[in-house]
Amino acid sequence: MTFSADLALAVPELILAGSALFLLVAGAFAPKRTLLVGTGAVLALAAAAAAAAVSPVGKAFGGGLVSDAASTFAQVAIYAASAVSIVLGQRWFARRGVDNFEFPVLILLAALGMGMMVGAADLISLYVGVELQSLALYVLAAMHRDNAKASEAGLKYFVLGALSSGLLLYGASLIYGFAGSTRFAVIATAVHGGAGTGVLFGLVFLICGLAFKVSAAPFHMWTPDVYEGAPTPVVGFFAGAPKLAAMLLFARILTEGFAGAVDQWRQVLVIVALLSIAVGAFAGLAQKNLKRLWAYSSIANVGYAVLGLASGNAEGVQAMLVFMVLYMVDVTGFFACLSALSRDGKAMETIDDMAGLFKERPGIALAMTAFSLSALGLPPFSGFWAKFYVFKAAINTPDVAIQGAAIAGLVGSVVAAFYYLRLIKVMWFDNAVGRTDAPPMEAKTIAISAALFTFPVVLGALVFIDPLAKAAAAAFGLA
Repeated sequence: MTFSADLALAVPELILAGSALFLLVAGAFAPKRTLLVGTGAVLALAAAAAAAAVSPVGKAFGGGLVSDAASTFAQVAIYAASAVSIVLGQRWFARRGVDNFEFPVLILLAALGMGMMVGAADLISLYVGVELQSLALYVLAAMHRDNAKASEAGLKYFVLGALSSGLLLYGASLIYGFAGSTRFAVIATAVHGGAGTGVLFGLVFLICGLAFKVSAAPFHMWTPDVYEGAPTPVVGFFAGAPKLAAMLLFARILTEGFAGAVDQWRQVLVIVALLSIAVGAFAGLAQKNLKRLWAYSSIANVGYAVLGLASGNAEGVQAMLVFMVLYMVDVTGFFACLSALSRDGKAMETIDDMAGLFKERPGIALAMTAFSLSALGLPPFSGFWAKFYVFKAAINTPDVAIQGAAIAGLVGSVVAAFYYLRLIKVMWFDNAVGRTDAPPMEAKTIAISAALFTFPVVLGALVFIDPLAKAAAAAFGLA
């Protein structure tokens, strides 16, 4: 391809990169910079999503970057979630007297990294995308500089993230050394019929590095502390879009680069899925802080997504994509609820803080109830349909281990039901401990909109999400 054709495939990434650089300079000099940079960042994300939706199909830069139905599906969802996070986060910081015009710029850079991740067709572009996203997220975690917990969260995330990056890079170097190329297509030829010992070791390290990015057990150790300490809107962003990007990258490298070794990497994914579901379900039972509780909930939910991917076929990848998109809406809405709630200016973040919430703020309480029931997997909420896709794909797989893992996943859902139902009970039936402040309009609007999507809008949305996810899965060339 010519250089101009390469650039045509990279238009969404060019829009985000150019906008981030321009807004960073504009924010340093322009008056009313917070409003200017925030509005510009949202418009840039909308333009990038539109460009991704109409992007031509093909490979660019010598095969390092790919544009297909899978990358388009993920990019549109990621850029939409990023725009919502900017709207939610800027007002949250403003109410606390923090004038961080860098916040939208960092979201743009994280979105740029995620866009590269979902389009990576090469170990080098994979690493660049992962690191660009990660470096922006480290800073976002510590964005509330005057808060000791936020600074601690950023430091823990950075140190443990550096460890995961080392695992990722070491795995990539082993794969390159034994397969002879960084291109996924060439690696697939080298491992046709099964991966050799050297490549397999590299693949295990690569899986470990990516498992950290999605907070899958046993690489989840950073998640509860970072979720508790980071600013609430930032946590809502962490829990959604980056996980979708990392899961699609997971799917791309395993199905495109290691399709011939599916029986080998499937065993690793089944173990990761079972550990994640177990850790998320049982460790969540002891949590009182809602941000830590939802951290363990996210660990369990990533386990279900990994279980879908472990099926190793198009149905499993489709199930994983549907699951991640529906989960992203749920978790964004839940943290919008937490962003909207305070009492005497102090954030409400524990289960006890939610006592009697339904009597004071019925709209927010109903939204949180919807998100809790959805995370539980109760029909007809979106979480039920997400798990339905995953379990259906797992049960349809002839592998007995996958089928057994699906049954274990159902048991994990039953265990986790306790902490979701406990939250609902406290909101609806306990006596209030004080009067809550009036919720800010943008957080309340996002929370209720996401709750309406959870049910009943999801029933109509699946009509569009299902075929788009199916087309995205088919882009990997799976049977």
